[in-house]
Amino acid sequence: MRMLTTVVILISVMAVGEVVMAEGNLSRRPVALPELELATQDGFGISQTEYQMETGKAYKLEIRSTGIEECAFRADEFFRNIWLRKVEAGGLEIKAAQLNELEFETEAEVEIFFVPIKPGRYPYGCKGLEDRGLSGLFIVR
Repeated sequence: MRMLTTVVILISVMAVGEVVMAEGNLSRRPVALPELELATQDGFGISQTEYQMETGKAYKLEIRSTGIEECAFRADEFFRNIWLRKVEAGGLEIKAAQLNELEFETEAEVEIFFVPIKPGRYPYGCKGLEDRGLSGLFIVR
């Protein structure tokens, strides 16, 4: 059994090219990303159109809506490829396995605490308003 484990580790190292080991609690001390403000200017602007992240690092993202335009914020593939630690909104701390949508009907803000687990390019935006400028891209390396 020990030889099988060694073979599996060697094959994994050869496929990936390096051994990656994590120390400590990855969900503590998250990196604060720049705030994402929705419905800026005339209601169809967005403050950040791209975010760069790395797998295995903890992040905190504050999303704030001005309330000028309603926004059903979606990032379907991104939400499926993160470990969601918690969501803070309206004085509440919400623990959930996954997000589907954040709906901003009025001025509001939410903080998302997460760890990306799969590299990729993930679009985000306000459902139905992407072509009017309410969209961007999460890039995870």
